[in-house]
Amino acid sequence: MEQIHKITGHTKLTGLLGSPVAHSKSPLMHNEAFQLLHLDYVYLCFDVTEKNLKTAYEGLKKINIAGFNCTMPDKTLMCQLVDDLSPAARMIGAVNTVVNDNGRFIGHNTDGIGYMRSVKDAGFDICGETMTLLGSGGAASSILVQAALDDVAKINVFSIRDKFWDNAQRMTDRVNQNTNCQVTLYELGNDDTLGAAIEESKILTNATPVGMAPNTDSCLIHDASMLREDLIVSDIIYNPQQTKLLSMAKEQGCPVFNGMYMLLYQGAESFKIWTGKEMPVDIIKEKYF
Repeated sequence: MEQIHKITGHTKLTGLLGSPVAHSKSPLMHNEAFQLLHLDYVYLCFDVTEKNLKTAYEGLKKINIAGFNCTMPDKTLMCQLVDDLSPAARMIGAVNTVVNDNGRFIGHNTDGIGYMRSVKDAGFDICGETMTLLGSGGAASSILVQAALDDVAKINVFSIRDKFWDNAQRMTDRVNQNTNCQVTLYELGNDDTLGAAIEESKILTNATPVGMAPNTDSCLIHDASMLREDLIVSDIIYNPQQTKLLSMAKEQGCPVFNGMYMLLYQGAESFKIWTGKEMPVDIIKEKYF
């Protein structure tokens, strides 16, 4: 019989803030890891919208929570609430991990680390290479910053020209000013420009929600001929596990991977920030991924 972790008066609380969160794999992976390493922690989910985030955050501070993750729609606002930010979180402008450092709550962003580890896990090395990145939201910004910090040489970012366009331009400028990576922002919609960017790239990454369930017929790539067989194609979506983009890419003979291991490795980095221990990712991967 599987041993059940006993919660005591000493158990440290961690969790996930966001809305919706009931579908999250995070409680499974973190609670399993705590048990495997005999750590007296527990991880729970809390459905918290932006409207209620400040109140929830202040409450968690009062009860001296050990740390927590936050997901959509709370990542950007959390930057304004925490006591300090890691360099990556400050550059990205979004927080997905908060740690209680002796009463000071420090915001981190582990999404980009999770993505770059998932690239390696899939068997690829993109250091010194060119990337085409679709999207400029929170997840895309995290990937952009970490890829630049990890020595990806050039990144072509494609985004729709909406009310967040200026934010995307500022992000591009920050990365160019603070790393050795050459980043250029393009408006999404011109297939000739997109095709030329993909042609020079080692990897194409969709960091938008386009293609996510229930809208699984959506895809930002309209012409499969853009996807040559030596192009790595990745999608941060993991529901469905094979998006329309990945299906198109596989038909073209491209190596592909989805966002499942990005989820695993961003969680592993959060786990390390809270506990100082390495998550036993091989066991977690085998059991839940």
